[in-house]
Formats: sequence, structure tokens, C-alpha cells
Amino acid sequence: MNLPPNPFTHAIAKGEKQVGLWVSLLGGFQAEVIAASDFDWVVLDMEHSPNDMASVLGQLQAFERSKTTALVRPEANDPVLVKRLLDLGAPGLVFPWVQSVGEACAAVQATRYPPDGIRGFAGSHRANRFGRVSDYAARVAQETTVIIQLETRAAIEQAEEIAAVDGVSGIFFGPADIAADIGHLGNPMHPEVWELIWNAAHKLIARGMPVGTLVLDAGFAADLLRDGFTFVACGTDVAILAKGSDALAADVKSSIGDG
Repeated sequence: MNLPPNPFTHAIAKGEKQVGLWVSLLGGFQAEVIAASDFDWVVLDMEHSPNDMASVLGQLQAFERSKTTALVRPEANDPVLVKRLLDLGAPGLVFPWVQSVGEACAAVQATRYPPDGIRGFAGSHRANRFGRVSDYAARVAQETTVIIQLETRAAIEQAEEIAAVDGVSGIFFGPADIAADIGHLGNPMHPEVWELIWNAAHKLIARGMPVGTLVLDAGFAADLLRDGFTFVACGTDVAILAKGSDALAADVKSSIGDG
């Protein structure tokens, strides 16, 4: 048995536009609902959700039966977490709050076996089908997506240097934290936020580095993809549920004169 190619890794390397979604609801059942929606990629979030290894496992299992690549965002840039998630079968990782070239190097090294990195070796785990994938150790580095998340002005000022780190697959801009960092807490769509993002994004796009982000506006997401971004998440499962349930309740109540 051979390791299958990671569609997302190869798609963004070729500049193919990838539409995504952020997944924070727990468990495989909820993930299975989303998996049928045909997004190109999702992020299973462990940083800002109660997700743990067990719930992420269920989500990975749900998405493996779909065409969607399920990346995982660990709660920190921590080699122990990275090792466990890769052994669990995560096809790629989104590293939060990377602030320097050194931290980007550490993120990549956590995904690589020695001598190229520091990932601990286990002969039998879920990612290699419990020892059945004969070429796993030889090929996993080239298939694993490594996304580096920039969330502050200081990090964005180092965007080109961080993107040049060998093994980085793409750069992700976090508008919400960037907004907070530059004095616009709670307003990720502020023009100053996007001026800062675009100044860096244009340079990275010119170098051939895939860039991505998360926004909660479908039209704006499409604009970003048309204008040079390669991978954009256009919403979150939590926001979809909250807005949908609010709208449904308000619609029915207004129809009966109780709103």
C-alpha cells in the first residue's frame, strides 16, 4: 500500500483556487454533514474550540470519505501536538501565531522526520494505516501541507522571510487577530487591516507563494480568490448554525406577529 497524494498540497502549489470552511463543532457526525458540501478544504480548529484528539479523529474519519482535505489547526506551535496529529492522520496543519522565521522553521521541523526535522518515529499509527503504507516515511514530508498563520503586524513585516522557509506550503493571514493587534479589535474588515494584508500578499503572490485567509462574507471571499489569493475559507460552521437558527426563528415569529 502506498501513501495517496494530498490533493490540497498539490492544488495550492499549482495555483488552483481552493474554497474552504472553518470547522469548530465537535465530533464526526457534524463533520459528516459538512463533508457532503464539497468544499475543497476545511480546517478542524483546536485553538478556539473544545476539540481534542478524540473529536478530531472523528472529524478526520468523516472527511476521509469525501473530496475535502481536512487540515488541523493545533492549539499551539508545539512539536508534541504536531507529532500526535500527524500520527493521527492529519494531512496538513495550520500553525497559529507564528511570529518569526525561527518559529516557522520550528513548525516545519516538527512535521519532518530526522535528519530534516524532529518528528518522533513510530512504526505503526493511523497515518500509515498501522504499518501497511510502505512508503509513508519516505513521502509524507512532500504530501503534508504546512500553512503558517500570520496574525500581527510584526509577523506580517517578516512575511517574505517566513515564506522563504523551506517546507512552507502557504501563508495564511488572520484578519481578526491582525485587527486586534493594530487597534481595531472586533473589526477584521477595517480598511487598515486589509491594506496591511494586501501589501504583504502582493509580494508573496509575486514570488509564487500561495496565500490564504478566513472571511465571513462569500462575496469578499470570491473577490480575494479572483484577485490572487489561492485558498480562502468563506465561513465557519458555528456562524452558519447561529445565523441560520436566528434567521429561522425570527422568520417564523415575524410571520405570526410575535417579533
